[in-house]
Amino acid sequence: MDQNENQETKTTMPRIGDPAPQFSAATSQGNINLEDYKGKWLVLFSHPSDFTPVCTTEFVGLQEIYPELKELNTELLGLSVDSVPSHIAWIRSIEENFDTKIEFPVIADLDKQVAMKYGMIMPGESQVETSRAVFVIDDKQIIRSIIYYPLTTGRNMQEILRLVKALQTTDKHGVATPANWTEGEKAVVPPPKSQEEAAKRAQEEGIEYIDWYISKKDVK
Repeated sequence: MDQNENQETKTTMPRIGDPAPQFSAATSQGNINLEDYKGKWLVLFSHPSDFTPVCTTEFVGLQEIYPELKELNTELLGLSVDSVPSHIAWIRSIEENFDTKIEFPVIADLDKQVAMKYGMIMPGESQVETSRAVFVIDDKQIIRSIIYYPLTTGRNMQEILRLVKALQTTDKHGVATPANWTEGEKAVVPPPKSQEEAAKRAQEEGIEYIDWYISKKDVK
């Protein structure tokens, strides 16, 4: 295997539906294994660097949604290639300057082992920093969603929260969620699989029938 093939292998990103790559890592709250989160949902996110302005605003925003995520049986876990002392110093600075206590741990991925497993390094953007990646991992440790943002663009925390709610709603009710769906709105029921089912769809109780291939229902 030549150098280019080896580098490509190292940076291969897992896909939606894949088992989340296992890891053990040092964090701002001690050593953590991915298996520690089995039975819970997890939002694993990376940020470029400690003590940077956009990342600081993101940590404040993530802490704001953390209590609601916990109500959804969902944990937060951050990551960058900075050291544990750097994480601790930065978190203390955030708590002092923004009156916000950061309650979730942050991985100190100095050797980039976790970042490489998850494809968090984008060589075309930066060789040394992790991108703004978001991996939603379910309670069975399957990757359910992957989102990337450029270094210059901070993430929308309400969208991350909405995404977790949408995925959990799909699992609970066997539905899909339409564009701009928010909690409490109707969801899309699976389309009919036969002509017979399509003919019956308009008469189904509890269904908002639009056409044979698209209908909605309440999922409260």
